[in-house]
Amino acid sequence: MLLADKNAVIYGAGGAIGGAVARAFAREGARVFLAGRTRATLEAVAAEISAAGGTAATAQVDALDEQSVNECVAGIVKEAGRVDVSFNAIGLDEVQGTPLIEMSYDDFARPVTLATRTQFLTAKAVAPYMIEAGSGVIMMITATPARVPFPLVGGFGVSCAALEGFSRTLAAELGPQGVRVICLRSAGSVESIQEVLDKHAAAAGMTRDEFIASLTDMTLLKRLPSLADVGNVAALMASDYAGAMTGAVPNVSCGQVVD
Repeated sequence: MLLADKNAVIYGAGGAIGGAVARAFAREGARVFLAGRTRATLEAVAAEISAAGGTAATAQVDALDEQSVNECVAGIVKEAGRVDVSFNAIGLDEVQGTPLIEMSYDDFARPVTLATRTQFLTAKAVAPYMIEAGSGVIMMITATPARVPFPLVGGFGVSCAALEGFSRTLAAELGPQGVRVICLRSAGSVESIQEVLDKHAAAAGMTRDEFIASLTDMTLLKRLPSLADVGNVAALMASDYAGAMTGAVPNVSCGQVVD
């Protein structure tokens, strides 16, 4: 197993992406701590993991609140001894489907503020413990609008680009202490972004299926990544097999973006 004997905290674990990553981590042997604001969705993911033979615990955490995050990490360390992997996949509450010049500043800036705040707080909380241990992996996730100029994505593309820049700076500072920083970039999984797809399809005068086909045609593999794909790559990047990788943005876009 890729993550045997590892302890991993996943923020936003009740969501589609966070849940997929949590399941993949647990399947690969990690003990997963599912963190998020909604207890019911966390418990549902934990039940699935337990039914599959994995080990999962839940914690109600506001990943935008520094004290809440600090207490969560301290609690995990007290219980498990260490945190080997921290993965943050909380949603950014962005507005899509509206032209920038018709959008309020608050709607534009909200995903940028949320993204940078939550990723900064969760990284800051766990880094000292990882530094003390001399190892650890801090992980984030962005999307192709960080690199590809898609219209009508509001502040989402800016927030993704900001996180990729943050991940590189953080990697430069933590690398000498043995801590790796990885930022996955996905093309978006159909299962997790249906409402967004509908907005863009309507703006383009297409059906959802037609719009998905247009996105698929942009990829080299002629398909979009599934949530399972994202979880699988996250598990590999969190494992010791990727031990020489840091400051990297693994491309999970099926070739929608070519680095």
